[in-house]
Amino acid sequence: MPQLNENWIVIKKTHKPKIIERHYDFPNFISAESFIKEIGKIAEQEGHHPDLKLEYGYVRVSLHTHSIGGLSENDFILAAKIEELYSRNPSS
Repeated sequence: MPQLNENWIVIKKTHKPKIIERHYDFPNFISAESFIKEIGKIAEQEGHHPDLKLEYGYVRVSLHTHSIGGLSENDFILAAKIEELYSRNPSS
């Protein structure tokens, strides 16, 4: 978690972390939609898929590993790759 952008938050359902989540801002719906499409490509390559919410001007990314009911290394790897994608996005 310390290596991720400070905008990622940890959501705890019990005593252990269950989900990491971040909102990404965009100037419009089309930019946000394009970001989601790029996340989809990365998720397919990684074989690990986030929960995504698209609304006008923002995307919410939630990561957790369903099979273990919490967080795994794969969640943090995918989060880092999404951060890299966002940092390269000219409309972010």
